[in-house]
Amino acid sequence: MATEEAQMDTTEMESQQQRAPGKVGFGHGSTGLNKYTLLCALLASTNSIVLGYDIGVMSGAVLFIKENLKITSVQVEISVGSLNVFSLIGSLASGKASDYIGRRYTLVIAAATFLVGALLMGFAPSFPLLLGGRIVAGMGVGYSLMISPVYTAEISPAMKRGFLTALPDVFIVSGILLGYIVNYSLSGLPHNINWRLMLGFAAVPAVAIGFGVTAMPESPRWLVTKGRIDEAKKVLVKISDSCEEAE
Repeated sequence: MATEEAQMDTTEMESQQQRAPGKVGFGHGSTGLNKYTLLCALLASTNSIVLGYDIGVMSGAVLFIKENLKITSVQVEISVGSLNVFSLIGSLASGKASDYIGRRYTLVIAAATFLVGALLMGFAPSFPLLLGGRIVAGMGVGYSLMISPVYTAEISPAMKRGFLTALPDVFIVSGILLGYIVNYSLSGLPHNINWRLMLGFAAVPAVAIGFGVTAMPESPRWLVTKGRIDEAKKVLVKISDSCEEAE
């Protein structure tokens, strides 16, 4: 009996050694979170901060906009609500766009669209241009709300996917808090300047995404659907916890 138990223990140890992770690269361990994947997920989720920021900052900016541009309460309601309405259109359009040009460049479109919208809002001399900026920014918000979770899910290892796909929600809440902080910080400036800065600061995440996308890979799932198998394998090796997982 003792000999049989010893043989079973030896067999079990050999089996565990065979299942042990092999050579690991790109600065990540077998049990930790892949730093490259985390960086890409953070960059993609940065787009989501603009929705939260707009919710927070607009609650204070409208007080100064109404006084400075001499607009009515109805116009205030239209300008506030227009972003949410057109974000629906943006989210519907982003699905086709991401399938056609890829997840990575759809993120760029989302960031660029919101950048244009933020600049229009910040420099708007009248209500029509302010509304135009809100509409353009709403399209960008819709794009980012759809594509950020999709991209994050497609580059995340199975064991870390739940954690990483929650990042866009965290960024939305963080954006709301940031909007309140900016409101408070800029409220003491002249009323013809403070609300412009409040809305214009929303362009910062868009610029960060524009530079950050150079370090982000394309979604391996999208690459496979386009028949670019070799490229997909290279991306999988980078974003996986081990070579075995990538295979």
